[in-house]
Formats: sequence, structure tokens, C-alpha cells
Amino acid sequence: MSVSRRVFLAGSAATATAVTAGSVAACGASTSELPSNSQDTPQPLKEAVVEFDGAHQAGIDTPTQASLNMIGFNLREGVDARGVARLMRLWTADARALCAGETPLGSLEPEMNEWPANLTITCGFGEKVFDIAAPSRKPTWLRDLPAFNRDQLDPRWGQTDLVLQICSDDPVMCAWAMRHMTRAGMDYATTAWVQQGFMNAFGAIPKGQTPRNLFGQVDGTVNPHEPDEYDEQVWIDGPEGFAGSTSLVVRRIAMHLDEWELLDRASREQSIGRTLDDGSPLTGGDEFAAPDMEAKDQFGLPVIDKNSHMARAMPPADHPEQRFKRRPYNYNLPPEPGSAELTNAGLVFITFQKDPDVQFTPVQSRLDEVDRLNTWITHIGSAVYWVPPGTSQSGAGDEYWGQSVLGA
Repeated sequence: MSVSRRVFLAGSAATATAVTAGSVAACGASTSELPSNSQDTPQPLKEAVVEFDGAHQAGIDTPTQASLNMIGFNLREGVDARGVARLMRLWTADARALCAGETPLGSLEPEMNEWPANLTITCGFGEKVFDIAAPSRKPTWLRDLPAFNRDQLDPRWGQTDLVLQICSDDPVMCAWAMRHMTRAGMDYATTAWVQQGFMNAFGAIPKGQTPRNLFGQVDGTVNPHEPDEYDEQVWIDGPEGFAGSTSLVVRRIAMHLDEWELLDRASREQSIGRTLDDGSPLTGGDEFAAPDMEAKDQFGLPVIDKNSHMARAMPPADHPEQRFKRRPYNYNLPPEPGSAELTNAGLVFITFQKDPDVQFTPVQSRLDEVDRLNTWITHIGSAVYWVPPGTSQSGAGDEYWGQSVLGA
């Protein structure tokens, strides 16, 4: 039996109408179950504010937020000590307002500051700031880290004169704060690089749980947790103007996921020295259990490889000071032109410590010498900064970042 084109199209239209009507009905039936955009919708981050002023800058012992914008700046030619001080006054005042959910002076975008979502803005000084403003007060460790044999450092991610670490649980707020601070300082400094990163979204993992990097590794187990541990490892206790400050190391680490994912799970855990599921040592216990470096398996072999990442990063018994705060962020970008790798992923590896020469460099030197993970990572960026103490609006301390040291 033949069917005319007109009859066929009419039948198709009727069928389409029925399907569409059914789809609309189905959608209509479920609409009431979807959350609305009304003012009654919970907004747990709208009032989430991290105190800006205090003995130390925020963004160091603050729980890791979801988004990172780390911006390296170089001072414009001709900026002198007074210019650096003016920039710090400006940046500190604007950062204080942004972190409180308030509108910085002169801003025409008050709507962008309504929900800081745990925004923190942390400032660091490179060596050149001291050379310009306070050469006699420059810390001895404020210089490039030693050259490590396995490094393949890219100048794009190198040392800068200043750095701002901007973190928030809202990526829009994080982006807006970066835009505002960059614009506010444009007469004094230019952007050299931006390193963006991410961790788990707010509420995605239990409060206090150690986050993971893109290898699936629990990253940050050995961090300080208690105030006395921060006093021992992070906060500088003198001289005048330096009390409450710290040092910041930024290492950009490319992670070669294509090769890493060729390993079976047991091989990955042997390389790390910890289980992947909960980060516990291969010798047992929970994530924070002390590893038994003498334990042997049924064949008489060490349970934890002496060249595993954990074993090499551990401080020797006679150097317990080789500990520091890790605050890493993942990055995941389009592949570099000409790269055969499927992704361009890695870590913005951020650490805080009293003295990199004493704490960070010895650990990195051991890892550079031998570390099972070296097969799958490459260090491509490096920078070191002094992070001034916190600030005060009440006259109890510096009104702006580095005031006591800059002396202007």
C-alpha cells in the first residue's frame, strides 16, 4: 500500500505533537520537585566571612577553599619605597573590604561583593621589594631556591616581585577579587603570571577531611593542625616587624596522568607509600598513623619502599624541624600546543614555613635525589616570598601589609 507524502507528514506531525505534549507533561510533573530560585533557598556561603585582620594573614591556616587565583606581579619601573608603601595601603584596604563583603572605596560594582564565600587575600613580597624599600632587613632565605637536578623550570612560572593568593569557595567571587586587586594596583605593578587552581567544592567532603590531588592521592596528611604546631613550623617569631609573618614557596608541578594511569593500583600505592582509599600508611592504621619503616612482608621485603614518596619526604629522626604547611591546589588546563598528553594537569604546590632553607629545601633535595613519584611529575615553576604579619585597624599592629618593615 502506498502512502502519500502529505499523509506521511501529517502523521509525523501528529506523532511529534503527542510526544512533545507528553514531554511537557512529564516536565511539568517534576517541576514542583526542583529547587526554586526564591529568596527562601538556603545560601550557606552568603554570610561566610573569614576575618581579615589578626596576628597572621588569613589564607594560611584557613581551611582550603574551592578556588584559587595566585597572581604574580612585577613592580613598574620607577616605583620606589614610597610607591611600594602606597600600593600596600591601597591593596590592604581593598582586600579588607572585599573579604568582609563590603564595597572597596571607588568601586562601582557593589553587587559583586555581596557574598565573599570565605574569601581570603594573602600578600607576599619577593626579594626586589626589600631591595627597594628595606635592603638591610631582607631575610637571608629570600632568594631563589637551589637548582634541583630534575627541575625543568619554565620562566613563565618564575619569581616575581609580589604575589597575591586569592581563595574563595565561590569561583565568581575569586575571579572578581582578582580583577579588582589587579586593577587597583595597575599604576604600581603589572601581572607576570596567574596560576589558577581548584579543590573540592564547599560541602563536597566532610569538614576537616584531607583533600586529594589528581593522582587520587590524599595530599596534606602531615600538615600542622594545632596552634602549637603552627608556632613551631609556620609563624616567624622575630625580629621586630617579622613576628607573625611566614615564608611562602610556590612550586608548579606538572602531573603526567597518561603514564600514571598505566599503573595498577598496587603499584601506585607502592610509589606513594600510602593506600589510595584513605591515605593510611601501607603498614596499617588510619591516615594519621605513624608508618612502620622496619616492617617486612612475607618475603622479607620492606612493606613501605624506602624510595616511596612518603618515605623520602619524612623528616629524619635527627631533623624533626623539616616539616611545613602544604596548601596545594589542582590545575587542569587544555594541552600545551604540540604536547602528546591528553591533559595539562598538575599542582600549584603552595607551602608555608618559617625558613625554606631549614624546612623546605632539605625535603625537596631528598625528593629530587630519588622519589618513586618522580617518574610521573615534573617541577616547572618556582618562587619564594616573605608573607608579612597580619594587620589591625585598631592600632594594635600594622595597618597595611608590611608597614613595620617598609617603614613608610
